[in-house]
Amino acid sequence: MTTVPLPSPRVISADQSAELLDGLTDAEAIDESNRCLYCYDAPCMQACPTHIDIPGFIRKINTGNTTGAARRILRDNFLGGTCARVCPVKELCEGACVLNATDKPISIGRLQRYAVDTAVEHMSTDAVIAPFIADTTDGARVLVVGSGPAGLSAAAHLAQKGHRVTVWERDELPGGLSSTGIIPLREPLDVALEEVDMVRSLGVEIELSREMGGMEELEAAAADFDAVFLATGLGAVPELRIPGADAIRDGLGYVRTAKLEPDLLPAAGHVVVIGAGNTAIDAATMARRSGAEATIVYRRTAAEMTAYEHEYQFALGEGINFRFLASPVEVTVDAAGNVTGLVCEEMELGEADGSGRRRPVATGNRTVIGCDLVVRAIGQEGYDGSRLPLDRGYIAVDDSFRIPGMSNIFAGGDAVRCSGTASTVMAVEDGKLAAAEIDTYLESAAMNAGGDNGRTDHNG
Repeated sequence: MTTVPLPSPRVISADQSAELLDGLTDAEAIDESNRCLYCYDAPCMQACPTHIDIPGFIRKINTGNTTGAARRILRDNFLGGTCARVCPVKELCEGACVLNATDKPISIGRLQRYAVDTAVEHMSTDAVIAPFIADTTDGARVLVVGSGPAGLSAAAHLAQKGHRVTVWERDELPGGLSSTGIIPLREPLDVALEEVDMVRSLGVEIELSREMGGMEELEAAAADFDAVFLATGLGAVPELRIPGADAIRDGLGYVRTAKLEPDLLPAAGHVVVIGAGNTAIDAATMARRSGAEATIVYRRTAAEMTAYEHEYQFALGEGINFRFLASPVEVTVDAAGNVTGLVCEEMELGEADGSGRRRPVATGNRTVIGCDLVVRAIGQEGYDGSRLPLDRGYIAVDDSFRIPGMSNIFAGGDAVRCSGTASTVMAVEDGKLAAAEIDTYLESAAMNAGGDNGRTDHNG
């Protein structure tokens, strides 16, 4: 068994709270918008999960109508400020830009950020969203559980339809992972909270520290409200059942501390992060920015990482080390309980498994990576044991986002993402589509009740 020595920490001078990219200036935004070809059948629109009218908002930027550009974005994606920052644009809209063949793609994400940020900066929230406020409010009451991207998106579109919307958020801070799970280098907290305020300004009531207690409370809510939309995301990061696991820190908790209370990050000389997705890279990035060495340990190779290629390249640029084909088997601690290292089994790749990726196979060789902090970022748990109908650990829904056997309970976002890639923009689109289905259901329920838009009897 070989041992990798503990490296000396190196102070990172870059501000760990500043965004990675500065916002575009007015002149830069005009210059970039001038490059757009305003394609009629724009492939960038087709590649955007929320189908924002990208040529339309860029043209408005080009003519100096920044507010109009922002409203064009918010019409299709009410969390346009967040998505402008965290969307994998290189794989989506910018990846589909026709200019990739001859030049470089339009900086769609940065233009979207410019439009939304500029409108919010120069106008009141009420003025920006004025066209989206419903003229009248009907009697239908909808409960949205969770104030992450799917919940806020659904709440915004339901409020625009004139429904009375209440959001329950179990955290003391609204916004879901946009507020607590995305490092400030990618999205500052104030951006997420500004979007929450925009949703509130539509007439949505948000109750914080309010958790859905269980199936009985869900059934009671379904009887009290005309419709319920579950946008609860997923659960905690799974535990690792290895010796010394009690000393491992949760990745989402580490990122939350880095974003909300960076002074409380545990001092460390070398942080080892287990996993190779977005949270793993975010945790390792904040470890580096706080002055520690950082190593990501992954049991497969770079080709099988769930993080995007550009995220991997970014991590390398941050000085993050990668130990591939290494599977953790033990966390070593000293007599005082302090972490001293992570023991890893060296792996090799075998045949493809059910995910389509080659399966890691143990070689029998072990390596010790010296470190003083270990963070696990190996995905999030599903809903095993829930009384809701499940599909591979996710809440089961039909094509209209309705939970089978529950007439007025719907779900969307990461909580239902049993296949495909979970992302902020997909959750936003789920919320928008689910809101349309809920609106159709409410209209039908009102018609069946003789035109009364008040609460209907869901129990027959």
